[in-house]
Amino acid sequence: MSAFVIDGFSIAASVRSRITSEVSLLKEKTGVHACLAVILVGENPASVSYVTGKEKALAETGMIDRSYRLPESTTEDELLGLIKTLNSDDSVHGILVQLPLPGHIDESRVIMSIVPEKDVDGFHPVNVGNMVIERPGFLPCTPRGVLVLLREAGIETKGAHAVVVGRSNIVGKPLSILLARREYNATVTVCHTGTRNLPEMTRQADILIAAAGSPAMITAGMVKPGAAVIDVGVNRVEDPAAKKGFRLCGDVDFGPVSEIASYITPVPRGVGPMTIAMLMENTLQAAKNTAEK
Repeated sequence: MSAFVIDGFSIAASVRSRITSEVSLLKEKTGVHACLAVILVGENPASVSYVTGKEKALAETGMIDRSYRLPESTTEDELLGLIKTLNSDDSVHGILVQLPLPGHIDESRVIMSIVPEKDVDGFHPVNVGNMVIERPGFLPCTPRGVLVLLREAGIETKGAHAVVVGRSNIVGKPLSILLARREYNATVTVCHTGTRNLPEMTRQADILIAAAGSPAMITAGMVKPGAAVIDVGVNRVEDPAAKKGFRLCGDVDFGPVSEIASYITPVPRGVGPMTIAMLMENTLQAAKNTAEK
């Protein structure tokens, strides 16, 4: 029996539809029109694709799109100057700098330069700290999207053993922290490149989350029968037969694993659309915060 495939695309569309209504209502009631500034430096193909997706979502939800596409040669000081201007612009509610940045720019310094109340990516140390101690703040978009997928699919987290493969600051670490919160109450194990006997660890998971950035690394033999498998990985794999010369695949060997798991997310149309939907959610909340002030 094959796993139930969680349709992140449809769930994200439903979230965006609700946000569209709320954006319109907020503007009508308070005059505050939700606005996101997205900054792209250079022409990394994956980054260009992600930013295009965000721009489409902004248009769909009726938010103001303040996009900046800067050349690869943009200096760190020029980027920081733009962020400083946007920080002080009351009509801009969220600021997102698409990562990765060119090598000559210090990503940490750029993240730190965005004021926490406009950090809709949830990467600023203030927002990370608020997440850890369960205070209000922006949650990182991909982990938040995973939690919404689990909820919408009816997957119980309370008392479940969740194994997160990957410890990035963007997905693995925050997701492990969020799952351990009282509202989700999972018992969490974090695996990484230093983990001994990874298959032994992943086979214990009621909820297995793959966020390692390694194509098809989670095989059927690494999955507990009946587990829920969430694939966060988005990897470009060369494929001469594909129109663009490559195809997207996740960190999970989808076909064989779907025969073992009870739930699984596909790549694409799984976690990816939820990440953008949660970005819209955070931007809307930032606009609401401005209206309340």
